[in-house]
Amino acid sequence: MSAYSAKDDALVTKIVRFYQTSGSNDSSHHSTVLLFDPRNGALKALMDGEAITNTRTAMVSAIATKYLQPDCQDVLCILGAGTQALSHYEIFTQMFPFKQVKVWSRTHERAEKFAARVKGPVQLCGSAKEAISDADVVITVTMATKPVVCGEWVKHGAHINAVGACRPDWRELDDVLMRNALLYVDSREAASQESGDIILSGAKIFAELGEVIVGDKPAVRDRTTVFKSLGIAIEDTVTAKLVFDQWEAANKAIA
Repeated sequence: MSAYSAKDDALVTKIVRFYQTSGSNDSSHHSTVLLFDPRNGALKALMDGEAITNTRTAMVSAIATKYLQPDCQDVLCILGAGTQALSHYEIFTQMFPFKQVKVWSRTHERAEKFAARVKGPVQLCGSAKEAISDADVVITVTMATKPVVCGEWVKHGAHINAVGACRPDWRELDDVLMRNALLYVDSREAASQESGDIILSGAKIFAELGEVIVGDKPAVRDRTTVFKSLGIAIEDTVTAKLVFDQWEAANKAIA
């Protein structure tokens, strides 16, 4: 994943390795970020991409939620208990005034470990349906290959951030939800080629998140909405440059 930002004076390539490790505590995704000087191509930094990927992914979900969230923000639901679940929990509980956080994982042991690691209280649920039923905002960060969310479980007007199922034959959301919700994406081109939720359901994309931010498309808040997140390289570029600038400033201060 490569991108250049003239505004940030940054050229970045992220190398991603994906290994499906079912039943293991190891992360399935590993990445390395290479930050180059765009003037001459010199390598300025080599970074572990896990923290950058986790943070930028959760922040984009949070931005989508900021624009698309319903008026009521009482209950947050997280499906999944891995590293992305942790980063989403940390950012969402800082940015939004949720009164309750409900978590479900197919592996109860992982859910218990998640609850032990986070700083605030969570309610562990025995089923995805239980976790979703009264949620105002839902985050799906699973390794599911078949739908774990049924549209009939989702509260009318809820907002869903669908982060898992990043392959064209994988699903997290069923056809009922995908066809009835208003669908937002980070990239039309990527979503149309990579998202099994979109490809297999035949759902129509309403807007890119960027179009909402600049005012070209509306943020509809009185309907059920889905933001399908696949991640785009410019997010890594901007985040990596921010990390590098902070590191550089800290070293100058010490010197």
